Amino acid sequence: MSEATGMVWLVNRLRCMSVAEVGYRIQQAAVTRVAKRMRARAAPPLPRARTFSVRGAPTALPAILQAERDALLADADSICAGHVVLFANRRFDVGMPPVWNRDPDSGVLGPAIYAGDITITNREQVGDIKHVWELNRHLHLVRLAQAWAVTNDVAWLHALQAQLRSWLDQCPPLVGPNWTSSLELGIRLINWGLVWQMIGGEGSGLFAGEEGQRLRADWLDSIHAHCTAIARHLSRHSSANNHLIGELAGLYVGASIWPCWKSSGAWLEQARRELEHEAQAQFSRDGVNREQAFAYHIFSSEFLFVAGLVGQACDHPFSRAYWTALLRALRFLRSVRDLEGNVPMVGDADDGIVFRLDSPGSDRAEQLLALGDAVLRSSQPTHPGVRWLLHTLPGKRPEADPHESETGWAFPDGGYLLFGSHFGEPGEIKGMVDCGPLGYLGIAAHGHADALALTLSIGGEECLVDPGTYSYWQEPKWRDYFRGTSAHNTVRIDGLDQSVSGGRFMWLKKARASIERMPQSPHEFDFRGSHDGYERLADPVRHMRSVRFDAASATLTVRDEIAAKKHHQVELFWHFAPGLDVRLNSAGLHVRGKRFALQMHAHGADLKLELVRGNENPPLGWYSRCYESRQPCDVLKISTVSSAVPVECKFTITFF
Repeated sequence: MSEATGMVWLVNRLRCMSVAEVGYRIQQAAVTRVAKRMRARAAPPLPRARTFSVRGAPTALPAILQAERDALLADADSICAGHVVLFANRRFDVGMPPVWNRDPDSGVLGPAIYAGDITITNREQVGDIKHVWELNRHLHLVRLAQAWAVTNDVAWLHALQAQLRSWLDQCPPLVGPNWTSSLELGIRLINWGLVWQMIGGEGSGLFAGEEGQRLRADWLDSIHAHCTAIARHLSRHSSANNHLIGELAGLYVGASIWPCWKSSGAWLEQARRELEHEAQAQFSRDGVNREQAFAYHIFSSEFLFVAGLVGQACDHPFSRAYWTALLRALRFLRSVRDLEGNVPMVGDADDGIVFRLDSPGSDRAEQLLALGDAVLRSSQPTHPGVRWLLHTLPGKRPEADPHESETGWAFPDGGYLLFGSHFGEPGEIKGMVDCGPLGYLGIAAHGHADALALTLSIGGEECLVDPGTYSYWQEPKWRDYFRGTSAHNTVRIDGLDQSVSGGRFMWLKKARASIERMPQSPHEFDFRGSHDGYERLADPVRHMRSVRFDAASATLTVRDEIAAKKHHQVELFWHFAPGLDVRLNSAGLHVRGKRFALQMHAHGADLKLELVRGNENPPLGWYSRCYESRQPCDVLKISTVSSAVPVECKFTITFF
């Protein structure tokens, strides 16, 4: 980032802050300076003896199929060879022992200096910080603990000891890129807690002998430093999104599993009190995460579940309201999933994971729903990751509102409405209209400019898609594209996004959507909504969209209108999932999937229809299923110049 660019970002960031937040940021800067001066002067307090771990040992090891056991041990072998899966399913060579401060993708080695002096956006200094942080979340250390649990082979403890020893030596408190984010400290504490529990806690053979005792002492010192740093640097004000939930969850786990310092009780009570609040504040009354990003809906829910299960295991449970908020979050997630488990990729996603207890690349939504069924609906846990988690964190099952339904179709407070027919059956048609806010709090960091966009799945096969995120730190044009209006199934005016960006994780002016006509059911769906994103123009424009679905004829009709005094360039985009056969001819648009066909006809004045795929300058026609991965997809772009003439698209669906 150049000096000029950095100054623009700073000015934009200040514009998103309240007076109270500016004061908090100044206070945090002072705390950072004091910590830099004091870090080498004060030794961490000695832990009080034998006050560790949750009450009770882990339950009996869950039944493991031979194939699952073989895959687990093969993954553990790869880790011992220095090959670690990061993000969803990419395996990197991180070294053995790992070079913990090195970006495993670019090879850039971060400096061993005070963390507060590191600029995490400087790729020359730290590489891609996301790759550094992902390795240092230590999800893979839990795999080594699992390998020990299923084999009782001390070699796995030795491997775990070598990994921890190297990390503690390379990453002393407050030094290097791995101390630059309180969220990352929280995730690391959660995975350290799972490791500690899985290997037997204080009585583990990991701590045998002089080397083991030194490891124990140094590890506890680092745990204390983690908790202290989190408590001093919680994400507040406009940054109080999933980061705050993750930080509080990590602090809660650290204070619960290792309640062995004078400050532990205060940390625990603060974390529990604030987690109770955030579970209500960051999820709408109908269960939608307010960041308007479905990946972070799952991410935040994972944090809340882990903290809640630790509370149950330690006999200081969270409230019924806390667990009911999670039950509603699961209801929303279960509702938007299609027949084959696809979840629309609304908002940002970076494939970040709180914990990994089953195979790399597994379906996180499926695991979260299975966890909810086991914990909140007393179902027998069958999912491998769920069995492992409940084995590691035993405790009574909590109570939630038993009257909450399992699925729904209308989530107006969260901003999503579902249309379609035969939900959960082979002939399922499931669509979704986005009529919610841009994102959460002042910067709406993870929201996309997607007001009134819609998605469509047919027979469990994605058809009209949200193309995803791709990357946070690639060149700006890609970040701008994937979060911009032209990457979503909605209307763009005069080549401008609906909302005004102020940086990679910041929106300055935010489009506000409103529901003007509420549908009565998903199968006879008649919706009308609008947004004000283009009322900022010199000649204000309001975009209005009507969406009608008739189950009897399997037809979807989308009508877009604009209201303005002058003519404007109007562009309407329809993004189709990769793998579909999409063709445009004089008779209209034809789309063919594995079990369905879709025909679309567009009506309006002077329409230009163009099928675009994989354009780079400017980007258009791209799809990203996984972080740092993109592939071409077909996009139908409909253009016209108008001040009021509507554009109507009629989709007819048939199965074969």
